[in-house]
Amino acid sequence: FDTISVQINYYFIFIFRDSPGCGNIVTFAQFSFIALEGFIFEANFGRKKPAIPFSNYVIMVTMYFAVSVVNNYALNFNISMPLHMIFRSGSLIANIILGIIILKKRYTITKYVSIALVSLGIFICTIMTAKQVASEPSANEGESFYPFLRIAMLTFALLMSARMGIFQETLYKKYGKHSKEALFYNHCLPLPGFLLLASDIYNHSVLFSQSAPVDVPVIGIKAPVMWLYLSMNVLTQYVCIRGVFILTTECTSLTVTLVVTLRKFISLIFSIMYFRNPFTVWHWIGTLVVFIGTLMYTEVWNSVRTLHRGDKEEAKKD
Repeated sequence: FDTISVQINYYFIFIFRDSPGCGNIVTFAQFSFIALEGFIFEANFGRKKPAIPFSNYVIMVTMYFAVSVVNNYALNFNISMPLHMIFRSGSLIANIILGIIILKKRYTITKYVSIALVSLGIFICTIMTAKQVASEPSANEGESFYPFLRIAMLTFALLMSARMGIFQETLYKKYGKHSKEALFYNHCLPLPGFLLLASDIYNHSVLFSQSAPVDVPVIGIKAPVMWLYLSMNVLTQYVCIRGVFILTTECTSLTVTLVVTLRKFISLIFSIMYFRNPFTVWHWIGTLVVFIGTLMYTEVWNSVRTLHRGDKEEAKKD
């Protein structure tokens, strides 16, 4: 699962590097592919009725589409990837807060500490990376990027994403586990919304078609390199997002958020290593803090202690 996330990060980096502001065409391609696959294999060409009421999918899709579009436009406002990840690392805290307010949940002290450690570790790594990026010369210096609007967009996407996770959790508890159905409707229903972004998608499709041609492996034909990157991104994203939707039916929204956040953390580490950015002592500290927080959340120590206690009891019986 995490390996797929690294592959997605790899292809997205190349797409975004060569064509800044291409988030809408990337999202449209992903949604179209997943919707087509679901229409054929899950909805049986529209003949299968949904197990979860359609109105609930409309609500879920509205939130999902809003988060995707807002995140894409945040990148268009020249927000750096590290800053974007810093905000996204707050999804765990946002999920806990909304879970307490909406679902009246209460967690153990260990859970609170573990989430705080994971968030802190990711924040340390991303803030150090952001400083490295900020120290590099930029061609856009001196421009005004509306900082308040950028922060507002990222905050909205963060809270809306956490609310969507809680909404999914309540639906699956009420109507049962239907991950493939939810995957299909979450990607099919938003497609008409892309009509609002048609001009942007068309402009970037033209730019993609004008990119340098490369040989496509196995097929043996030439294709514009940007379309090749996009195709690989779509395929790896499909595998990844399908795993996430299966996870939402098996775990609580907080656990899902933790897994997705750790996936983003691995993508960040991959980006640092791939672009050969300095991996400082602070990066090592952040990684260690994330690792400790993850072990605390999964209660590995309790499992090891229980297993060790069981081995001792069996030894006494023998």
